[in-house]
Amino acid sequence: MPLPAYYRDTDVGRIFDPDFQRTYQAGLADQTSPANDDKHRILLWLVDVQIDFCFPAPTGRLTVPNALEDTCRTVEWIYRNTPVITHIAASLDTHTPFQIFYPSWWQAADGSHPQPFTVITAEDVRKGKWRPVTEVKWSAYYVEELERSSRKQLMIWPYHCMEGSAGRALVPALSEAIMYHSAARMAQPTYLVKGTIAQTEYYSVLEPEVKFPSHPDGKLNEAFLKFLREFDLIYICGQARSHCVLETIHSVLRYYGDNPVVLNKMRFLDDCSSSIAGFEESTERQIAQFAAQGIKLVKSTDPV
Repeated sequence: MPLPAYYRDTDVGRIFDPDFQRTYQAGLADQTSPANDDKHRILLWLVDVQIDFCFPAPTGRLTVPNALEDTCRTVEWIYRNTPVITHIAASLDTHTPFQIFYPSWWQAADGSHPQPFTVITAEDVRKGKWRPVTEVKWSAYYVEELERSSRKQLMIWPYHCMEGSAGRALVPALSEAIMYHSAARMAQPTYLVKGTIAQTEYYSVLEPEVKFPSHPDGKLNEAFLKFLREFDLIYICGQARSHCVLETIHSVLRYYGDNPVVLNKMRFLDDCSSSIAGFEESTERQIAQFAAQGIKLVKSTDPV
C-alpha cells in the first residue's frame, strides 16, 4: 500500500501536535474491510515508542541510539501494511516523582542523592551506602528480591516519561499512523499504561520486576497474554530493545514456554528496535535464544 500523501519521513524526527482530523480523513479515504472481518488476524505490539526514548537529548530524556530511525521504519511499516493489520497495541511507560528507580528514592549518609545510571546493590543497602527515604522495609526487600528472582541490580534512571510531560507521549508521527489505521480498518487501538507503581520497576509491558500484589497492576497481565491467542501473527517492536522489549518477550516466553503454537506466531521486527548503549552484546545473545525458542526475526521490508 502506498504511503499517505501527507506523510513525510522527516516528520518522524519532529515534535508537533498530530493532525488527527486530517489523518482520520485520509484513513477513511483509503478504507478497506473492517478489521473485525479479518480471517487472518495480525497484531502489531508497540513497546514504549515515546518521545523520551526516541528523540535525541535534551528533548529525549533517556535516548535510545537509532530509535528515530527505528520509528521511521515502524511508521512506514504500518502504512504499507494497514490493509492486513488487524489491531495495534501500544504501551506507554508512565512515571511519577518518587519511584524506586529514581534519585529521589535514595540518599547517602551525607544526604546526597544518587546520580542517574548509579547501580544500587543489595549489599549497598545492607551496609547503609544508600538508604531509602521512604518505604524502608519494602526497599530493603526489593533489592534483595530483585537480585534473587530477576538476577538484576537496581539501576537509577534519569527522570523520564513523567506523567504530564511531552516526553511521555508517543512519537507524534506514530500517533498519526495509528489514527490512520483506525480509520482505514475501523479498529480501536489498545493503550497499555505501565510503570506507575512507585515501589517496583516495570520493564515488561506485562509484569513488574518484583510483584506488588496490593496494586491492581502489580502482577502478571494474564488478560493481555490470553488476548494474544486471538491472533495468527504477532509483530512486536519498540524501545529499548535491551530493556522493555526484551523483558516483555521474556514474559511471553515464561507464560507460553510450553506452547509452541503461540510462540511460532511471534515476529520480532528486528530493524525497528535498538538497545541502550552498553547493553548490545548481552541483548543480542538473548535475542538469539528467542529465535531458538520459535520467535522469528524479520525485517520491516519483509512481506507480511
